Amino acid sequence: MQLCSNLAVPNNIFIWRAVWHTSYSPLHQRLQMTIPFYKYQGTGNDFVIIDNRGGNFTQLSTVEIAFLCDRRFGIGADGLMLLQLKEGYDFEMVYYNADGKEGSMCGNGGRCLVAFAKQMGVIDKTAAFLATDGFHEAKVLENGWVELKMKDVDSIEKHADHAVLNTGSPHYIKWEKDIAKTAVFDEGKHIRNSPPFAKEGINVNFVQVHEDALSVRTYERGVEAETLSCGTGVTAAAIAASNEQTGYQERKILTPGGELKVKFEKISDSSFENIWLCGPAKLVFSGTIDL
Repeated sequence: MQLCSNLAVPNNIFIWRAVWHTSYSPLHQRLQMTIPFYKYQGTGNDFVIIDNRGGNFTQLSTVEIAFLCDRRFGIGADGLMLLQLKEGYDFEMVYYNADGKEGSMCGNGGRCLVAFAKQMGVIDKTAAFLATDGFHEAKVLENGWVELKMKDVDSIEKHADHAVLNTGSPHYIKWEKDIAKTAVFDEGKHIRNSPPFAKEGINVNFVQVHEDALSVRTYERGVEAETLSCGTGVTAAAIAASNEQTGYQERKILTPGGELKVKFEKISDSSFENIWLCGPAKLVFSGTIDL
């Protein structure tokens, strides 16, 4: 990859152009295509975002998406999202994991895409969009935080040392006494590839409960490594750690990438509604890349 230009502009945004040398690339059979992109992050969970309202980039292959997410040869990200038009909604969110395969719901990704939609003038302060797990609402706050309404949870499998539930993506919650000492990669990889999770995979969250917060570290399927934060994962952790009382609850979440908040209504031990994932979503840089 050849760096053709590097221009620093205000607000820590860097505009750069990269050309992938086709002699080394599995992409060489395609005619060269220039893709404008935007790099966003939500508590360190980072994403390549492409404005696909014109339908020009729907044909991106698994190999091409994996290349764009590659931290050494591409732009580098935990995932890639397309912002698309969808009748009856402000937009549609299409999400791909870093391995190039289409993924399930990504909470931090959804928040970043809402911030991007606001930047592009698609929305103002509220959004109504469609994702792989259905309809979502969102709010953009004055402080830069984005609040994203997640799908309801109607079942949770509880065990002595862990819990399993789905918050738009499947999650395994492992309770820990000292999360700083947890071998997240080794233990997460083992659980993710163990029966009955090996075929579809599962995200593995290691959670330490404090008096006023939860600390969460996550091994993400599709990335196949620890990420700095996982939105559906911290949502699952907050629900699994809910107290015995029904009604409104909220949890402060501490991840390696920063602080989030999860708010929800507990209906019963296995039913949760009005779930909101809240936190920052920021533009890192934008540019173009040639495939």
